[in-house]
Amino acid sequence: MNFQEKGQEELLVEEAILKQNEIVLFNDDVNTFDHVIDTLIYACDHAPEQAEQCAILVHYKGKCTVKTGSYDDLEPRCSKLLQAGLSAEIV
Repeated sequence: MNFQEKGQEELLVEEAILKQNEIVLFNDDVNTFDHVIDTLIYACDHAPEQAEQCAILVHYKGKCTVKTGSYDDLEPRCSKLLQAGLSAEIV
């Protein structure tokens, strides 16, 4: 194995290790901005400004990544969003 092949192999291993999942929040016609903001603060540990920005993005773009991390960290957070009546999934 030459130097270039070894470097490419190490890069692929690092990408696999660094792969993180995302919680994607989807727009709906039911929940208020305040409810979405409060839920993001509670479930995803967002600052109020960050939660507001995500709520605006969801409203205008239809969806927004609201949290990234390992699946084990995201699963209970996504469950809290779903229990609060929001539409979200882990990708």
